[in-house]
Amino acid sequence: MPEEKVLLTTEGLEKLKNELEHLREVHRPEVLERLQRAKELSDTVDNAEYDEAKNEQAFVEGRIMWLERTIKHAEVIPMERSRPAYVKLGSKVKVQNSEGEERTYVIVGGTESNPSEGKISNESPVGKALLGRHVGEEIEIQVPKGLTKLKIVTISGE
Repeated sequence: MPEEKVLLTTEGLEKLKNELEHLREVHRPEVLERLQRAKELSDTVDNAEYDEAKNEQAFVEGRIMWLERTIKHAEVIPMERSRPAYVKLGSKVKVQNSEGEERTYVIVGGTESNPSEGKISNESPVGKALLGRHVGEEIEIQVPKGLTKLKIVTISGE
C-alpha cells in the first residue's frame, strides 16, 4: 500500500530536515555517549541513568524514523506570490469574527499545523471551511466552542 503524501510548506520541510540533521549529528551521539558512561559506572541492572539513556535513545531513533518517512513522502505546497482568487493550501487568510476581531491563518497540512503560530490544518474545522472560499464570503463553522461566523477579509500567498 503506497504511503500517503505529507503536505508541507517549503519552510516546514526545511524545519523537519534541520531537526533530522540535528538528531543524527548531535543528539544521537550525545545519547550514545551517555549510554556508554552509564555502562562504565555500573552494571546495567538497576542502573537508572542507563535506563533513562536507553529510553532517550528509543525516543531519538523513533523520531528519526518518523522524520525520514515524513520527508520521504513530503509534497511541497506551491506558494503563490500573487493574490490568489480563493483559499487553498498555502494561503494566508485574514478573517474577521462577528465581534470585529481579526485573525490571520496560514492553511497548511496537518503535520505542520501550529495554531499558536496561526498555522491551521486543512483538515481542521476552520481550515476545511475556508478552503475554496473568496474574499468577502461569510461562513459559519461548528467549532468545539459552538457555532462561529467568519468573514474573509484578505487572501494572499504566504
